[in-house]
Amino acid sequence: MIEILLVSISYIAAQMLSDIGSLQIVRFMGLSMDAGTFIYPITFTLRDLAHKTLGLKGVRVLIFAAAVVNLLMALYFGFVAALPPDTTAGSSDLWGRVLAPIWRITFASILAEVVAELVDTEAYRLWVERVTRRYQWARVLVSNAVSVPLDSLIFAFLAFYGTMPTPSVVSIFWANVIVKGVVTLASLPLIYLTHERAPASTPGG
Repeated sequence: MIEILLVSISYIAAQMLSDIGSLQIVRFMGLSMDAGTFIYPITFTLRDLAHKTLGLKGVRVLIFAAAVVNLLMALYFGFVAALPPDTTAGSSDLWGRVLAPIWRITFASILAEVVAELVDTEAYRLWVERVTRRYQWARVLVSNAVSVPLDSLIFAFLAFYGTMPTPSVVSIFWANVIVKGVVTLASLPLIYLTHERAPASTPGG
């Protein structure tokens, strides 16, 4: 039970942090990318951990729950940003300028997350069911190899295509893939942090 709580909380927290970070486009090692790129890849490994502890149905519920939480967070940030700041208390409109949602980016991020995480779930399930339950690091590597490019493609083109030159959008896509790939490799050992449910107690997963 504690494992399930910790993994679920960590997954949703990482999703929230990456969505907040995605509002800012940064330069890193000569690459242009949204700042959520540094955090988001970890969610795929956390999703794999959730798959181990929750099973297939449970992890699907978690994916949609995280999407709802992120949408509510964006709506709340938008509500607060729309309110006039109390300048007598030292507040300013800087908070709203930073955290007010850019809805195209917000929706692109949430949609990319849901689609990529569901695809990651299926890739993970197929690997475990039809290839092997051994070599847990391979599950993460294989499933992320499918979901990371898909997530980056959906997000980059939905969020930015038409608002900036196409080469810049393509650059953001490749920057996302590269950085997310590096973070994926660094996060592989995390898959061993939880115990796995017995196959008989995880229908379809």
